[in-house]
Amino acid sequence: MHSAPDFDATAASLRACRICRDAPAYGPPLPQEPRPIVQGSARARLCIASQAPGNRADKSGIPFMDPSGIRLRDWLGLDEAAFYDAARLAIVPMGACFPGYDAKGGDRPPRRECAERWRVELFAGLPHLDLILVIGQYAQAWHLGRSKGGLTETVRGWRAVLDAPRRPRVLPLPHPSWRNSGWLKANPWFEAELLPVLRAEVADAMAPR
Repeated sequence: MHSAPDFDATAASLRACRICRDAPAYGPPLPQEPRPIVQGSARARLCIASQAPGNRADKSGIPFMDPSGIRLRDWLGLDEAAFYDAARLAIVPMGACFPGYDAKGGDRPPRRECAERWRVELFAGLPHLDLILVIGQYAQAWHLGRSKGGLTETVRGWRAVLDAPRRPRVLPLPHPSWRNSGWLKANPWFEAELLPVLRAEVADAMAPR
C-alpha cells in the first residue's frame, strides 16, 4: 500500500514553487516575487479552502492577516491563536500566491497553475478532516462543481451541501472581504441562519479529541 503524502513535505515544496512566475500556463507570469502561503498539518480536522492571499497577507507571509481575516475569525468564533493553530486548522488556498491587482484595483483570480499542481496532493495529506469551509466561487467550483446560480445560490443551499453524505463535510461561504458588505446586507439569512451553525460546527471540529 502507498502511504498518504506528508502534508509538511508537500507544503514545503509548495512554498518553494515558482511555476506561476517561471513557467506560467495561463496568461502572463506573476507580476511579483511569489510567496506561497499555506497552513496545516496531518492532524487538522478543519480546513479553510480559500481563494488566494491578499496583498497584506503576501507581505506578512501569514494567511488572512488583513481586514478580511478579522471578519472571517468573527464568523468562525475563533481568536487569532486558535485560527493560526496549524495542528487543528488547515488553510489551503486555490492559489497560494497573491495574484496581483486587476485594472479596477481588485485582486486577480487565483493562479490556475497552483491548484492543478498542488491541491490534490495537499488534501491527500489531510486524512483527518471533518469539515472544509469553502470560501468564494473558485474554491466552490473545485470542491462542489460549478453552479448555474453562482455563489449566492451555492451559499443559500448550504444546508443541503452540509448534510450531503460525504467525508469530509463541506460548508460554502462567501468571501469575508469588506467589498462583500453589500452582499451581506442583501442576504440577512447568512448571519441569522448560517453563522450560528457555522460557529457550532467550527467549535466541534476544533475541540480536542
